[in-house]
Amino acid sequence: MSDPSRPSVRRRRLSEELRRYRISAGMTLDDAASATEWSIGKVSNIETGVRLRPSVVEVRALLDVYGVDDPQRREALVAITRQAGKKGWWTKYSDVIPDEFPVLESDATGISTYEPMIIPGLLQTPGYVELLARSANLVRDPVDIRRVVDARRRRQEILESEHRPELWVVIDAGAIERLRATPDVCREQANHLADVADNGEGITVQVVPFSAGIHAGAKGSFVLMDFAAADPVVYLEMDQDGLFLEQTEEIIRYRNLFNHLVSRSLDVDQSVSYLRDISKAP
Repeated sequence: MSDPSRPSVRRRRLSEELRRYRISAGMTLDDAASATEWSIGKVSNIETGVRLRPSVVEVRALLDVYGVDDPQRREALVAITRQAGKKGWWTKYSDVIPDEFPVLESDATGISTYEPMIIPGLLQTPGYVELLARSANLVRDPVDIRRVVDARRRRQEILESEHRPELWVVIDAGAIERLRATPDVCREQANHLADVADNGEGITVQVVPFSAGIHAGAKGSFVLMDFAAADPVVYLEMDQDGLFLEQTEEIIRYRNLFNHLVSRSLDVDQSVSYLRDISKAP
């Protein structure tokens, strides 16, 4: 579970971006404090997230000092500032959502994800979510199952929003083939994947076939998220929590890995044909 004593994901992102802009401007903390006529402590606390979240006026003042004049990046960072203190829908599902991943997911402009074992959460059908919840927990109260399904549905609403992210999903064939054991869920899930891939509205779905053999993605799933006003983030899901990777070399490594997996996958048309065939299987 996330540590309540730590700054929120959005506030950490805001702090890190402001620090990065200061460094890019060639300014020290003392320079920034002098330019804004604030104390060094105030600027430092904003950058570490220790201080209560900065106001929109303060963020705009820092962006002015750092010479950030790109309107899109300025407004995106201001939007993060406004959202940093707000509680999102996910706070109501803290019992079934172990960390702050939905915060980043909802802010992303692009999401690239690879899954070797399960269907990615944003494209899971209700029947699949229920099956997964029951399988993962062996015995679970029906009320808890419903909360898991509802939380997943709320996550998926970002794909219907005005500012929905570009989603590129690569799924290992094993994650789909094991669904044959539950024919009804298999038909529903395979058809849904084929439908969204066919639709062509910002969602790309590709399947890594068994014929690809052992490949670099065999070590596990990951999600690479891009943002309008912040550096990319890689998310690695664990059993009860997740790990966020933000170093440049880590981002490059996982972007290269994703590109490699795309190259080993069936193309979109072939993937859709494969999924349609799976959905028709007895």
